[in-house]
Amino acid sequence: MAHVSAAERRPQLIKAAIAFMAREGVAVGSTRAIAAELGVAQATVHYTFGTKEGLYRAVMDQLTADLIAQVEQAAPQNAGFEETIAALAGALWRTVQEEASGHQLLTELALLALRTPGLSEARQAHYQQVNEVTVRIVTETASRSGFELVQPADLIARFFLAGFDGLTMQRLYAPDGPAESAGLQALVSATVALAGGGLNLAAVQTQ
Repeated sequence: MAHVSAAERRPQLIKAAIAFMAREGVAVGSTRAIAAELGVAQATVHYTFGTKEGLYRAVMDQLTADLIAQVEQAAPQNAGFEETIAALAGALWRTVQEEASGHQLLTELALLALRTPGLSEARQAHYQQVNEVTVRIVTETASRSGFELVQPADLIARFFLAGFDGLTMQRLYAPDGPAESAGLQALVSATVALAGGGLNLAAVQTQ
């Protein structure tokens, strides 16, 4: 059998781990199971990632990179502020509908990371990277379209992502529930209102 370098083997193992855990769940995603999924020795997984946590960090990094790529591709280049937020929400929601297992896997890993010290950096990096690209899109779109932001771009991005995460969790909990088109539109409207000063944060915080 031809030798495969660690640099070549690494993305193969990550892909196999994502496929296996998206199908079977994180709880059974042992290094032995991932090795069997790809048809390699368990020692190969340990040599490549060191520990199971190392493999999980690599999986979270890959899922985060994929999500960021989807966010960047979803943002139109010449649309107005509201149209851009709507396009972003719509494109991301299609990935939830079409790739629900991937979103579920990322959610499972993020929850696991809350109680696993070896995964805390990966969890923080995921949040930071997704937030940063959303902040950049908000800032660049507002500047390009002449939309005046009355709230910090970071606050707007976190508001949008928190709302989208909530809709995603509802979808994962109840996949056969009602369509979320109304929820998405409400999220877009609320995000635009917050960005433009139409949402009274003081009133919301005191309720």
